[in-house]
Amino acid sequence: MKVALIAVFAVMVASARLWLRRRSQRAAQNLPRRRSGLGPFSSDVALVAAREIRERLRGRIFRVGTVVILAAVAAAIVIPVLTRTKAQAEQVGVVGALAAPFRTAVIGSAESVGTKVNLVHEPSLAAARGALGSGSIDLAIVHDRELLVNEAIAANDTSTTAQLVLTLAQNLGVVEAMVAAKLSAAQASLLTNAKPLHVASIQPGKPKGATQTTSVVGLILVFIMLSQYNTWILIGVMEEKSSRVVEVLLAAVRPVKLLAGKVLGIGLVAFSQAALIVAFTLVLASSVGSDLLKGTAPLVLASTLLWLVLGYAFYCWVYAAAGSMASRQDQVQSLAFPLSLPAIFGYVAALTAAGSGSASSLVKVLAYLPPTAPFAMPVLVGLGAVTWWEFAASVALSLVCTVGVAKLAASVYQRAILRTGQRVRFREVLSRRAA
Repeated sequence: MKVALIAVFAVMVASARLWLRRRSQRAAQNLPRRRSGLGPFSSDVALVAAREIRERLRGRIFRVGTVVILAAVAAAIVIPVLTRTKAQAEQVGVVGALAAPFRTAVIGSAESVGTKVNLVHEPSLAAARGALGSGSIDLAIVHDRELLVNEAIAANDTSTTAQLVLTLAQNLGVVEAMVAAKLSAAQASLLTNAKPLHVASIQPGKPKGATQTTSVVGLILVFIMLSQYNTWILIGVMEEKSSRVVEVLLAAVRPVKLLAGKVLGIGLVAFSQAALIVAFTLVLASSVGSDLLKGTAPLVLASTLLWLVLGYAFYCWVYAAAGSMASRQDQVQSLAFPLSLPAIFGYVAALTAAGSGSASSLVKVLAYLPPTAPFAMPVLVGLGAVTWWEFAASVALSLVCTVGVAKLAASVYQRAILRTGQRVRFREVLSRRAA
C-alpha cells in the first residue's frame, strides 16, 4: 500500500512538472521579442550597429586616417612652438650724448611696440653709417635730433624695427618740443605719463585671433570628417549589394532596420573619432604651451561638434540611399560628386567668411539650409554674427529636414538594394514608389 501511494505521488509530481514546463514554453512563445535598452532602437538595429562599429574599428582606413589626422593636428600645434623664437633686442646706435629725457623716451617707445633696445655708443656719424650698412645696429640716434636707418621704411612695413622707428620719431619729437619749451622735469613727466582717453564703441568688435582661428580649424575638420564618413556609408552599402551580403542580412533583418543600424554604427564611430581629436588637441596644446587655441570660446567648440553630428545625420541618409542605387565602383564615382557639391559650396563660402572675419549675406542664408548649415552656422557663431534664437531655428529646421530625408532614403534603399546589374535611376525608384 505504501509503495502504491509513493508511486501515485511520484506520478502526480512528474505530471505537475511536465505541465508547468509546457505552460512556460507556451508563454515564452507568446511573448514579444525582447528589445535592447536602446529606447526606440530594436535589438536588430543594435546588432547591425555593433557590427558596423567592429568593422570600422578593425579597418585599416579608420586607423590610418585617425593617425594621419592626429599627426596633422600635432604638427600644427607643435611646429609653431618649436620654431618660436624670442624677440631679440633692437640694436640702437647713439651718436653723441643721449640726454635723460630722450633715453626715457627710447625705452618707453620700445616697450610700447613690444620689444627691447640695446643702446650702442657710436663715436661718429661715419661709424654709425658703417654699423648700419653692416647690420650691427638697426637704427641710430644722431645728437638727439635725427634718426638714421639703412633703408627707407615702406608704408606697408610692419616689422618691429619699422614700428620702433616710427614710434621713436613721434615720441622723440615730443621730447624735443618739451626741451625747447623749457618745461620743468615735473611738467615733462606729467605730459609723458598722461593716460589715453577712454575709447567706447556702439557696436561690438569683430572677433579675431584664437576665436577666428578656431572657426577655420573646426570648419576644415568638419568638412574632412563628413566627407570621410559619408564615403564609408556610400561604399559600404554598395559593397554589401555587389557581394550579395545584403541578401543574407535581409533574410534576418528588415531593410529599414539594416539601414538604421548602419548609419547609427558609423555615426557612433564618427563622433568617437571627433571627440578623440578634440581631446587630443586640447591636451596637447595645453601641454606644449601653444597659443593656437588660446582664448577659444567653449561655445564655438560646442557649436562645431553639434553641427558635425547634425551634418552627419542629414548626409548619411542621402549617401546610404545613393549607395543602394549603385552596383559597381565606377557607379559610385558618378553618384558621389553631385552629392558632394552642396557641401563643397557651403565649405568654400564659410571658409571665405571665416578667413575675412566678416559674414556675407550669402553665408547667413546658407546657415539655414540643411546641406550647408553644418559649415556656415559654426562660422557665424565664431564671428558673433548670430543670435541664440537664430541658431535654434537653424537646428530645428535641420532636424525636420533630416526626418524627411531619412524617410525618403529608407524608401529608396528598400526598393533599390536588391536590384543588381545596371545602376538604378532615381526616377525609376520614384515611379515604383508611386505604383
